[in-house]
Amino acid sequence: MVTEIEFLYDFGSPNAYFVHRAIPPIEAAGKVRFRFVPVLLGGIFKATGNQSPMQAYGHIAAKRDYDFLEIRRFMARHGITAFQMNPNFPVNTLLAMRGAVAAEGLGCAATYVEAMFAGLWEKGLKLDDPVVWAQTVAAAGLDAEALGAATQDSGVKARLVANTEAAVARGVFGIPSFFLGDQLYFGKDRLRDVVEAAGG
Repeated sequence: MVTEIEFLYDFGSPNAYFVHRAIPPIEAAGKVRFRFVPVLLGGIFKATGNQSPMQAYGHIAAKRDYDFLEIRRFMARHGITAFQMNPNFPVNTLLAMRGAVAAEGLGCAATYVEAMFAGLWEKGLKLDDPVVWAQTVAAAGLDAEALGAATQDSGVKARLVANTEAAVARGVFGIPSFFLGDQLYFGKDRLRDVVEAAGG
């Protein structure tokens, strides 16, 4: 029996990128699968009064250094080697996240998600620029025109809002977040915990 874990993500979170890279080998074991749920991190922050760790703790040198140490440990554990900090960070992800919802409807979510995460956290692209976004989508072999049009669809916009509001209602305050049933796990460092709880 394969157990489903919900993975709530926003492309603007480097920690969500790390989880995205760590998931395939975990799923390959055949005990758990992840359902990717696109949400808007900015909306979650606004609703909860939260802010990014860099904004909240960037002035605390020891914590900042430790956070980078944990990143290096996570990358080493999961064999992640292509990460680079995006020089355009923070990137407004509204277009990219609407695209994620649109890609679900068009049946190309996996390819789209890979292109966005790689574009932001391996290639350093400014994906809040519509031209750069469209070029990245096209380079992934997807229909940039169709996806671009779909991002303006009222149903797509409403779905992203609904996903975000539902996440907040369930107690989510940041990304990456996971749900195993109704149990919330927050942060990339809880990935191992949620997988173990799921029997993976």
